[in-house]
Amino acid sequence: MIAGSARGIPLMTPRGSSTRPTGDKVKEALFSILTPRLPEANFLDLFAGTGQIGLEAASRDAGQVVLIESAPQCLQVIRENIIKTRLADKVALMSVDVFWAVHKLRHNGRKFDIIFLDPPYNRAYATLNRLADDLQALLAPAGLLVLEHDAKEATQPFVTNLKLSRSCQYGASMLSFYQL
Repeated sequence: MIAGSARGIPLMTPRGSSTRPTGDKVKEALFSILTPRLPEANFLDLFAGTGQIGLEAASRDAGQVVLIESAPQCLQVIRENIIKTRLADKVALMSVDVFWAVHKLRHNGRKFDIIFLDPPYNRAYATLNRLADDLQALLAPAGLLVLEHDAKEATQPFVTNLKLSRSCQYGASMLSFYQL
C-alpha cells in the first residue's frame, strides 16, 4: 500500500496466477490524478484481482469501496488483504461475475464517483463496450471512469455517451479516463 491509513502494508498476491496486478508506477500515477476526488467518494473496482486499487482508495479516505471479482484464486487473496489492511468497514467484496454485478448494482440504483475497470488486457475495450450502458447508469454526475488497458490497444474517444477526457501511458500500460 502506497499511502493513507494502510500505508506500507504489503499485499498478498495469488500464487502461480495469471493475475496481472497494476504496477506500482501506474498505481502511483493513478492515485496522483485521483487524490482530489477521493475523500468520501464511492469507488467501484471491477475485475479487482488482488483488491489493491480499491484498497488503496479506501486507505486514502474514499467513502464506500466495492470490489468485484469472480476468480476463485483471487477471492481468498482479496479477503486476506482486506483483513491485513484493516479496511473491512469501508470495503464490500462481491464474489460474482462482473457483468451480472454491474447490472445488479444498476438495478439497485447505486451511484459511484469513481469506477476503475481493469479487464483482461486483450479484451479491455470489448469489455468496456459491453458494460457501457450499465456503467453510464452507475456513474454519478461529474463521476470518472478509469480504464486500464494495454498501451497497444487503440484508445476510443467515445464509448456510447462516455467521452475520453485524458489518457496516460506508463510503459506497456495505459490509463484512459472517461466522463459523461
